[in-house]
Amino acid sequence: MDLRPSRRPSDEATSLEPWLRKTLLTADGERISAVCDPWIRTGDVPNDRPVFVVSHGFTGSWSIGDNRRIAAALAAHGAVVSLDHRGHAESTGECTLGSTEPQDIDAAIDWAHWLGAPTVITVGFSMGGSIVLRHAACADVGRKPVAVVSVSSAGFWFYQGTQPMRLLHRAVFSPVGRTLLRNGFGTRVNPNEWQEPYPLDPSGAAALIAPTPLLIVHGRQDTYFPVEHAESIKAAASRGAVERGAIDNTELWILDEFAHAESATSAELADRIGAWAMAAALTSGEQISGTEG
Repeated sequence: MDLRPSRRPSDEATSLEPWLRKTLLTADGERISAVCDPWIRTGDVPNDRPVFVVSHGFTGSWSIGDNRRIAAALAAHGAVVSLDHRGHAESTGECTLGSTEPQDIDAAIDWAHWLGAPTVITVGFSMGGSIVLRHAACADVGRKPVAVVSVSSAGFWFYQGTQPMRLLHRAVFSPVGRTLLRNGFGTRVNPNEWQEPYPLDPSGAAALIAPTPLLIVHGRQDTYFPVEHAESIKAAASRGAVERGAIDNTELWILDEFAHAESATSAELADRIGAWAMAAALTSGEQISGTEG
């Protein structure tokens, strides 16, 4: 079974070439491959609107056609920074399934700020959807996103209720499976199993995000995670907002014909996501700043 997002034909994806390429250094010493695409309207990184930071799925990469298509669609709304998480493609290290990857997002946000972006919007797919939730829950003030989009994320850890996830667990937790992932998909997985206390799960992280706008996107045709995962994230986010006395800016899109993550994300859907996120970020920025202050 091919776990990598499909490589679509160039006429459906995009021929967009990155504007800038950079190797970033994380706080724990990993070197992260990242690229930046400019805002289409100006051809640069504006200093008066957020930049998108895009976090890919388990066997993804910024260079895969699906991810380039998504970056091209988002660039209609603002500049886009895309990265290869640790253990993927040209980045160093090993994939920790979302545990230490928020540090990769920190490095990408630091670069976006260096390029001139005042704030960022984080957008994640599948594993990346979990990563941006966890990042938003624990980021320091200078790196907090002004909006978060989580697409096709798990709602909780260790889920094996579907055949693809049972296959994934067998691959991740066996030497033969990790070899297959490394040689067949370019994903280098850390062999050490998580120890208690486990990393904060995506639903638990969502409970800490309000009042930052959060969009959860999930498909009824998702063969990895059924919609109960998205519903868990939404419920936790809304409950957390109430418990902390924060405004709940969470929105849930359940799409009937949508499947899973980047391979199912059309340019039209990515454009819709970009429009929602930019509008939410720009209209709620003053409210969020007031809450944090």
